[in-house]
Amino acid sequence: MLLDEAFTLVPQTLVPADLALFRSHIDPLWIEHALELRGTATVRKRRLPGEQVIWLVVGMALLRNQSIERVAAMLDLALPSTSGELVAKSALSQARQRLGSEPMEYLFQITGQAWAHKSADAHRWRGLAVYGLDGTTLRVPDSESNWDAFGGQASNGDRNGSAYPTVRAVALMALRSHLLVDMRFGAYKCSELALARELWEVLPEKSLAIVDRNFLVVPDLQAFQSAGTDRYWLTRAKKTTKLKTLRRLGKNDEIVEVQLAPDYRRQIAFTGQLIARAIRYQRKGHPPSTLVTSLLDASRYPAKELVALYHERWEIELGYDEVKTHLLEREESIRSRTPDGVRQEIWGIGLAYNLVRLEMERAADEAGVAPTRISFVNALALIRFTLMAISTPPLAPGTAPKQLAGMRSQLKLLVLPPRRERGSPREVKIKMSNYTRKKSRREAAN
Repeated sequence: MLLDEAFTLVPQTLVPADLALFRSHIDPLWIEHALELRGTATVRKRRLPGEQVIWLVVGMALLRNQSIERVAAMLDLALPSTSGELVAKSALSQARQRLGSEPMEYLFQITGQAWAHKSADAHRWRGLAVYGLDGTTLRVPDSESNWDAFGGQASNGDRNGSAYPTVRAVALMALRSHLLVDMRFGAYKCSELALARELWEVLPEKSLAIVDRNFLVVPDLQAFQSAGTDRYWLTRAKKTTKLKTLRRLGKNDEIVEVQLAPDYRRQIAFTGQLIARAIRYQRKGHPPSTLVTSLLDASRYPAKELVALYHERWEIELGYDEVKTHLLEREESIRSRTPDGVRQEIWGIGLAYNLVRLEMERAADEAGVAPTRISFVNALALIRFTLMAISTPPLAPGTAPKQLAGMRSQLKLLVLPPRRERGSPREVKIKMSNYTRKKSRREAAN
């Protein structure tokens, strides 16, 4: 029995409101539209049609320690052949090339915005959906084409820069469920600020974006504020940020103008003004800090609550750790050796991560806890085990519903205890190795 046939056997009565696993979350029309972008929605019957290749790319992320041909076999993704043989590795590679990266990009974006906005809407703070935006990097295989497309870190003393080509990425996340709304990525030399400019417009009305202090860029924030109503931001001031007090709201709480250096203002021809609210505070064991936000109403948005809320920004860092450390199992790089393959795989990783997080949110709802109280590590392990179990032939009719419903009930047993408040500042305790870095293939050839 094929995997998608097994999912059709799952009755809605087993799990309230939703079917049990990943395919049920994605509208078939989304997949059809995604394939039309590449001209892949064809009547011709291939051993590995477009829809199956989409799930192959997702499976590559979910089953990280398995080869691509084994992923295809375990998930029973290929159509049966007359000889009964497995799909050849070269056929899988050709199928991925035919698919390209555009369908995966479309599918990630349309599902991410549908799922994450709905999730953020369900976990609001004082009527505002809470989002986070931040950047990260991801290593890709050491191939000539990847170096040309993405580049890497420049020489850094004895360490000689990047050992691998490196992708720079910026993601927008629903902080209270870790679902990714959207992301942008490109060559390592791309700045996070440039990538982020395309994501500000994705934020809906009645939302709050919590960002790192590196995103405290006056022209960008002023443009974001003026582009819509009830879209707010919250960040932390840099040591170099200049704030001009306009009005005091209370102790350590002021309305300010975020000022630009005159030379820089002339250089970028900026004529606007960024009015914000500054909240000064100090947590025990930490240096004094200043929050800067567009939430100007002190009675509606109390300073004490904003101080606590800002530290939810760290949720996006935890999300990146879940992807790199657990989903990708801390391997040096992803699999693809061509730029289009890299792009396809990154969109697939984002989609796979969201599918896991979506199941965790459903389980959290049934358990009556916040989505962040479900263990990602254990949930991912359980989902991987279940995928392999239901995909191992022979799969008797009627077996899948019981296993899938059982997985949902087991997820509820993965509830974590409430988080402890950090009592000391974060700091690096172990420095990088003093050994020089091994040269990349390109450097060794020169």
